[in-house]
Amino acid sequence: MPEARPPGFLVQALRIAGKDLAIEWRSREVLATMTFLAVVVVLIFSFAFVVEGARPPAPVVSGILWIALVVSGTVGLARAFDREREGEAIRSLLLTPAPRAAIYLGKLAATAALMAITQTVLTVLCGVLFSTSFGAVAGRVALLLALGIVGFAAAGCVFSAALLRARGRDALLATLLYPIIVPIVIAGARGTSQLIDPVAPDFDGARFWTQFLVAVDVLFVTAGIWAFDPIAGGD
Repeated sequence: MPEARPPGFLVQALRIAGKDLAIEWRSREVLATMTFLAVVVVLIFSFAFVVEGARPPAPVVSGILWIALVVSGTVGLARAFDREREGEAIRSLLLTPAPRAAIYLGKLAATAALMAITQTVLTVLCGVLFSTSFGAVAGRVALLLALGIVGFAAAGCVFSAALLRARGRDALLATLLYPIIVPIVIAGARGTSQLIDPVAPDFDGARFWTQFLVAVDVLFVTAGIWAFDPIAGGD
């Protein structure tokens, strides 16, 4: 009887992502928390910047959108490895035949999927509260947000794994992660504001920031794959 071949690298990564998303779908705990916190952030800023129905400038709207992404994404990252911490299940996961890179990419994909759902809700909410039309540039804005989410999750999953057994890991995660993702937030906010500017949209400028985010994503994902093996393997 021929020996069964192990599943491919991509299949293993997708199985890990699917496992995390299936668990989250049953409880919806993390997704609900992320969305609620992000909505609260947007509402606070809406009361601060919208005065007597005045429409805030495009840089303000894009800044609020990306700040909400970072705040809600941090909640998702803080829980990315929590289930594996309980009962030392992380050891069982690391002892599976799946390569460490596949585990990392699976966690990244699951975190990015949750962030994408939350960010979709936030984009619609920002459009309503700030009278901002995303219709004509929806695809370009979605691409910027997707690239920002991937870069944020790529860096965040590494730090989340490194702080798995640390005390005060939630505070440490934000402290270590936020300085690293500053280029992502700046590029995303600048590109988004150039796209949604109602007076003079700057598509060339937005294209530059999109290309910048692609380069940052490649760098962060590559570094994450390289760093995850020694980090996850440590006790």
